[in-house]
Amino acid sequence: MLWVVAVGMTATAVWRFPVLRHGNPMQRALWTCSAAFAATVWCRVPQVKHALDTSPVTDLSALVKYLTALFAMLAALRYITAVYGEPSGNSDRHVAVSRRISQVAHTGALATMIALVVLFFTVVDRSEPSVDFADAQAGRWGGALFLTIQYTYLAAAAATCCYQWARAARRAEKRALKFGLALMAAAMAIYTVYPVLRTLMTWFPPEVGAVTMRTVADSVNMTVACLWATGAAIPSTMAISTRWTTWRALRKLHPLWSDLMSTFPHLALQRPGSRFTESLRCVSSLDVHLDRRTQEIADGVEQLRHHATPDLLSVAEDLAESHDDPEAAAEAYWIRAAQQSLKAGKRSAIPSRKLREKPLTSITSEAHWLSRVVAVPVSPDLVRILHQRAGEPPVDAALQAVGRDSAAPRV
Repeated sequence: MLWVVAVGMTATAVWRFPVLRHGNPMQRALWTCSAAFAATVWCRVPQVKHALDTSPVTDLSALVKYLTALFAMLAALRYITAVYGEPSGNSDRHVAVSRRISQVAHTGALATMIALVVLFFTVVDRSEPSVDFADAQAGRWGGALFLTIQYTYLAAAAATCCYQWARAARRAEKRALKFGLALMAAAMAIYTVYPVLRTLMTWFPPEVGAVTMRTVADSVNMTVACLWATGAAIPSTMAISTRWTTWRALRKLHPLWSDLMSTFPHLALQRPGSRFTESLRCVSSLDVHLDRRTQEIADGVEQLRHHATPDLLSVAEDLAESHDDPEAAAEAYWIRAAQQSLKAGKRSAIPSRKLREKPLTSITSEAHWLSRVVAVPVSPDLVRILHQRAGEPPVDAALQAVGRDSAAPRV
């Protein structure tokens, strides 16, 4: 599990590495926190711990993991202040408090790290590598002082993070962000309680073996790392999921969009291409592309009103009653019958009535509705029945001429 968590945290840090150059302060703080947490967990991996502890500096893994844990908490505090920004009034008093705590924490961070390094190399007894550093130093004033400074700083910073993230989770409007902040707050709650208990055990050692204490310590740190990493990754995961859903919607709408835009090229911003070409064209702006595609489909359907009789929609609704999705089926029948009339060169000067209004409040809901329409199969026999019952517009000589010209062989 230590290997899994360490590799996972490292992968998170590597994935977010580009934000160091192109990201904002919030993203850079999040990366620093991920990288420092990853280093802390690596120091607990048995092979890495053994290599550090048997180096010329005995118990070096303990010093490195405590220092990286401090870096992680400092980055977490910086992440909080970057998210909230400057306080704007009495309602943001908790933000002002967190900023003051963060300033004090950053001011005292260097002094704390220097004190830890000095104590580690002077008064901490490191005559032999330890299985669990905190358990080995229990009851010894030098090690107890070292750990008290470390755990006090860690608990104070974690308590601040827990307080801020819990408040932010209650205020978050998006469920993914609310859940992610709640997991991060839970991780910091554990890091608030755990250092207090370890400090007491350092001054008043319990009758517990070193292996047991190390197992408990590793379990706590793995739990904190997993909760924090999961909470921090949820918004990004949801963004990836949203992008994947948008890409699939574009793929589903391509046949209808391509057919309409080939018929009404003046409505298209870009000439329709194959599915593969369209996939490459919209990699960087899927949401914008989906918005434009749904609008162009709506404009194309609006043009089809000149190629549908007033009774076509009613007939389509009657035939769609037995379908599993009657509303989408009725619109699909209407569109296909109107397209067939257009290809036959039939057009009415007066457009038929509009399709029924639908309570679509977003691009996502509109794309979902159009996907339902596209998914309905419409056979030529069904189109023929629609025309027999609802009739067709009169023949338009201009459209027939255009059709003959497009059908004529090119020399």
